[in-house]
Amino acid sequence: MMSNYQEQRIIKLSLTSILIFIVTAFVFSLLTRSDAILFDGIYSLIGFCTSLMTLQVAKLAVKPDDDTFHFGYTILEPTLNLFKSLVMLVACCYAIMQGVSSLLTGGNPMAYGLAASYGLFASVGCFMTAWLMKRSNKEVNSGLVAVEIKTWFMDGLVSLSVFLGFALGWGLSQSQWSEYAPYVDPLTLIVIISLALPVPVKIMFDSFREVIAMAPPENIVEAIEQQVNESLAGVAFNETVVRVRKRGRNTYLLVHVVVKEDFKVNAIQELDTIRLECQNTLSSWNPEIVADILFTADSNIAQ
Repeated sequence: MMSNYQEQRIIKLSLTSILIFIVTAFVFSLLTRSDAILFDGIYSLIGFCTSLMTLQVAKLAVKPDDDTFHFGYTILEPTLNLFKSLVMLVACCYAIMQGVSSLLTGGNPMAYGLAASYGLFASVGCFMTAWLMKRSNKEVNSGLVAVEIKTWFMDGLVSLSVFLGFALGWGLSQSQWSEYAPYVDPLTLIVIISLALPVPVKIMFDSFREVIAMAPPENIVEAIEQQVNESLAGVAFNETVVRVRKRGRNTYLLVHVVVKEDFKVNAIQELDTIRLECQNTLSSWNPEIVADILFTADSNIAQ
């Protein structure tokens, strides 16, 4: 419960910071007439809306299973992250078309000195927010917060490129090549989108894997299988068949233990004891693991 409270507190920090940056970006975009800063503000506004949804999902994710969601609400986490990444990608595609259009029509003259000041403020603020959230998330280890941190870090790179681009634009506007200065704003917009794209693309693929119930990467599955076998060290079994699914903050295991012919129990409670000890061992290794453990003598279960 405390972990969920801390998770929500971190997300509220993100929301507060986003509001500050949204207002700042829109004010500076009006003052400087910069499309790049306007995109930065719109991008932050999208982040604010999705963070509100994130806060609600964080509350639902810790609820137990019920008649509506038999396996709990954790599936909402990758679903939300997938939606968030798709919205970001749509915004990036639209903005890059605007940047190309502006380049082809002569660029965008603007107040570069003021715009560079915004870029410096925003980049420092974004990186600081990402650092504070990452430090707080070490105790919580929330997947939702981890996505928020990646988003803030990406925003920091975007803002840093805004600062560097507009500093270059200011330098050009004061030089003999001042006629090229209007092209800096659309070029900066295209650069920041190029920096921004890899993060939502990665989030999209990772979340999609979870939504369609794909197994985690092979090295993770192998590590889990090793832990399962070690937790069953006192059981006479031939092999284990472990099926793994990552769903939000939980990693779900369906474990079939193929027992040997001489495996015997005197009461069903003995199997319950084995299951409980195995679950406790796995949870101490990774608290996110939830396992269903079945015992069988059918060696064809792996096929």
